[in-house]
Amino acid sequence: MASDTTTAARATAPTHGDRLTQWLATYRPLPGVPDELFDAAGKPRDHWLGFLREFASYPDAESDGRFGMAARHIRDSGASYRVYGEETETSWPLDPLPLIIPQAEWNQIAAGVTQRAELMEAVLRDIYGEGRLVRDGALPAAAITGSPDFLRAMRGVAPPAGRYLQLYAADLGRGPDGRWWVLDDRTQAPSGAGYALENRLVVSRAYPNLYNTLNIHRLAPFFDGLRRGLAATAGRTEPRICLLTPGPFSQTYYEQAHLARYLGFLLVEGDDLVARDGKVWVRTIAGLKRADVILRRVDAAFLDPLELNAASRLGTPGMLEAIRTGGVTVLNMPGSGVLESRALMSFLPGLARRLLGEELKLPNIATWWCGQASEQALVEARLDQLAIAPAFPGSGPFADPKLTANLSPDERALLRQRLSERPGDFVGQEIAQLSTMPVLRDGRLQPAPFTLRVFAAVTPEGIRILPGGFCRISDRADARVISMGEGARTADVWVMDDKPVERLSLIASGDDVKVRRIMGNLPSRAADNLFWLGRYLERTEATLRLVRALCSSLMDSESSLHGRGQTFEALRAVLIDWGALDGETRPARALDSARDALHDAEAWGSVTYLIRSAKRTASGMRERLSADFWGLLADLEGDLAGGANEIYSEAQALEQVETALRHLAGLSGLAQENMNRVAGWRFLDMGRRIERGANTCQLARTLAHDAATIDDLDLLLDLNDSQITYRARYLVGLALNAVRDLVMLDPYNTRSAAFQVAALKAHLAVLPTLQEDGILEEPSRILLPLAAELETQDAATLGADKVRAYERTILRLSDAVADRFFLQGAHAVPTVKLVGLA
Repeated sequence: MASDTTTAARATAPTHGDRLTQWLATYRPLPGVPDELFDAAGKPRDHWLGFLREFASYPDAESDGRFGMAARHIRDSGASYRVYGEETETSWPLDPLPLIIPQAEWNQIAAGVTQRAELMEAVLRDIYGEGRLVRDGALPAAAITGSPDFLRAMRGVAPPAGRYLQLYAADLGRGPDGRWWVLDDRTQAPSGAGYALENRLVVSRAYPNLYNTLNIHRLAPFFDGLRRGLAATAGRTEPRICLLTPGPFSQTYYEQAHLARYLGFLLVEGDDLVARDGKVWVRTIAGLKRADVILRRVDAAFLDPLELNAASRLGTPGMLEAIRTGGVTVLNMPGSGVLESRALMSFLPGLARRLLGEELKLPNIATWWCGQASEQALVEARLDQLAIAPAFPGSGPFADPKLTANLSPDERALLRQRLSERPGDFVGQEIAQLSTMPVLRDGRLQPAPFTLRVFAAVTPEGIRILPGGFCRISDRADARVISMGEGARTADVWVMDDKPVERLSLIASGDDVKVRRIMGNLPSRAADNLFWLGRYLERTEATLRLVRALCSSLMDSESSLHGRGQTFEALRAVLIDWGALDGETRPARALDSARDALHDAEAWGSVTYLIRSAKRTASGMRERLSADFWGLLADLEGDLAGGANEIYSEAQALEQVETALRHLAGLSGLAQENMNRVAGWRFLDMGRRIERGANTCQLARTLAHDAATIDDLDLLLDLNDSQITYRARYLVGLALNAVRDLVMLDPYNTRSAAFQVAALKAHLAVLPTLQEDGILEEPSRILLPLAAELETQDAATLGADKVRAYERTILRLSDAVADRFFLQGAHAVPTVKLVGLA
């Protein structure tokens, strides 16, 4: 029977009808600004009413819980963006309410964006081709050449795929008349489609019944078409498609990794590629492999330091020459970013009539380029009534649109001076306040300005529009430009049909796919990152075990020698040698040493520093790590950061260590059970094996020397996680030779040095070689003699000098693996197969 309190709560809780009525009654659209929820007559739009009626049926607690779960998914998956100039990433800020667009209205948007994509293609074909628009006076030359994104090097270069634009995007907002207007064109390397996909995955998981009930168009067919369109531009049937990223410090790196994983593309950086003999190659562990198609997210000016920006570290020398010879397809074509300049917006209506024979279906925001005398005079006369914006991308005090009313007297004077001296650098644009959509804040609906980015992709069937888009919302009511940063959020975009929609995914039919079982060609950078991720995680675990031994010894009254004697000093010496403690200053208490080894962010060997290094390394290959792996890594970092100021006793330090070790055990389990046994897993495991082997050797020569005490041997077994094995195998007490054999030579002990070497030997045996001539490569030359010696070594003769030699050999093997498999600079070569008669 329900309690009186529960019954009363149910009696007073508002029904979903009451909640909807309250939302509508308290919603206040901004005066004079078009709103998505209410039409010009002040009535709620039917499609919003249908959605809000269903959404209001969720009790507050259930709705909060559902979206709270979605927010945890965002955190666990690492969904994020980076504000320009900041070092840290920001968690992806997703709003619970989507933007709702009815099918009839969407059809108009799709038709307008399709037309605009065709217009952009036609303009680019003329600019870099015959140049009739400039010759006939339809387009001033200065409006083109004034843009830093116009590449003279691409004049006369026909795109290998026949098109300049594979992906186009338009930023939209409603104008004062309620129609959709184009605010900006995105032709360089449009971003946001991956975030739109992530938004859909999160929101549809939070409200699956609502999503399926309202006939929302799916996004998968668009991405399938994009993938097939890119594949169709290549010269062979199964091309290697790469997504070129600026790297982990890009503002939208998460999106790039997410897209690469979803579409099955190879995520590469400029250093991963080599341009040679008119072709572009990917550096892999098996040598150079041909790159057929490159979907770039690097601005064109940084693509080729030989011909463009010589200071660029993001591109590949020789890339433009490979494009000219047709050896690689790069999309969008370098130089396509010229159409993003505002100077061209005022000419687009006329260009549409000239090139397409049509009026623009989606009008621009009214724009006047000051490079023409009459337009300059108009802008100067209406300076207080217009927004002044740069005509071309650039930097400086007027790099963003400005309202003269918001400028100081000195800034106004400077603007007038610049406008007089270099009028072609500026445009005047009509001041248009962004339209608003409903957002949920503190249980109430409120209007918030938004922009909608709509994407068009070229597919084998023609241009296809993403049925949704990337919606950005501002918390500032007077926002006119929205970029992801402080006060900005994002929302999913639902195109609502009045009939059931077809449910498609990227799953191909069985007849379309040729079954294969291959290791694949792992890029060298990915192998490098996975290798060091394994080393960092193993080093973290070893350091945690040292700190645990330190805390345990301090708490054990029967083992005072551990706390104050030679064994404690040995522990501290290893921590100093590993960089976890500062050897020049000695803490007043042993507990302080444990705290420093865990949380000293400046010590390069502390647990906190190592975990941050592991996460930074992992962030460079997000497309290869599961959400579970990333979530565990984030939890580990978060737990350590949260406990930095909560260690007041050995027991508290020990609790933090045990929690961290459990997280690491989870990461190890995911790697062992969830990763395919292909090259990526092997390099992750090789990093762990090399680190564990070297650490085991150092601990063995430190604690199992000829004068070792019982406490030393007991500690070594504890650090090697071999206590249970030893006591089950030997009924007598601790013996030096038996401990040495178990820790160093036992092939059945997963923690022994011999086991690590055997595992490394197995990995190298299946990894590819550069020349299939039967001659051993350097890593094998180093490893095989070590493996043979460990197999035949007698523990009785295993002194500290010999163990040190093993340790140095393992570290030398690490260098050899790096030299052979990781980025090879100018010395990279394709795989060479030698064929002869036996």
